[in-house]
Amino acid sequence: METRYVFDGPDGEESLADLFDGRSQLIVYHFMFAPEWEEGCRSCSFLADHIDGTLVHLGHRDVTLLAVSRAPYPKLEAFGKRMGWRFKWVSSYRNDFNRDYCVSFTKEDVAKGDTYYNYEKRKHPSEGEAPGTSVFYQDAAGNVFHTYSSYARGGALLLGAYNYLDLVPKGRDEEGLAFTMAWIRHHDRYDDHYVVDPKAGYVAPKSHG
Repeated sequence: METRYVFDGPDGEESLADLFDGRSQLIVYHFMFAPEWEEGCRSCSFLADHIDGTLVHLGHRDVTLLAVSRAPYPKLEAFGKRMGWRFKWVSSYRNDFNRDYCVSFTKEDVAKGDTYYNYEKRKHPSEGEAPGTSVFYQDAAGNVFHTYSSYARGGALLLGAYNYLDLVPKGRDEEGLAFTMAWIRHHDRYDDHYVVDPKAGYVAPKSHG
């Protein structure tokens, strides 16, 4: 990789190479959180709920796992604190990292329908943001290589709760839903009166203003 990206996070400004944290393998979850949103995507938050418990194990297998979003770091920090997460989360607000890895799209891209996601051209990406996972390797000389990316429902592999649901008689119970993950809520937003709207599609978090 030749492009130098600078991220903002809990340790200040860091390059992509810095994010490896002394290890040779790096997994980046592209968390949907646009700069203008008030909170992170519900579906991405569902996946993020599974991250913290894996970190100590991955760290001992030479793997660093973290999340990257376009929202400014103070927003990421505040939302992460609200959700009780401990994993590292950095902002790509000042660079094109998410766009280069085909998970963020400009208004011009969306208007023209000229977007590329999940290895195909698509006309209508949701709100200019999409989920994904990218993997990088750093050799002994410090060279960084992009080795793998997965998008859309490919992230289901990282959702332990789905694996449990696959064991029970009703399974994921998503048949008939207009958007299969419409049932997901931020874990602090479920209540005793929770009802799923089967006709609901994906709804992006609210923006300021």
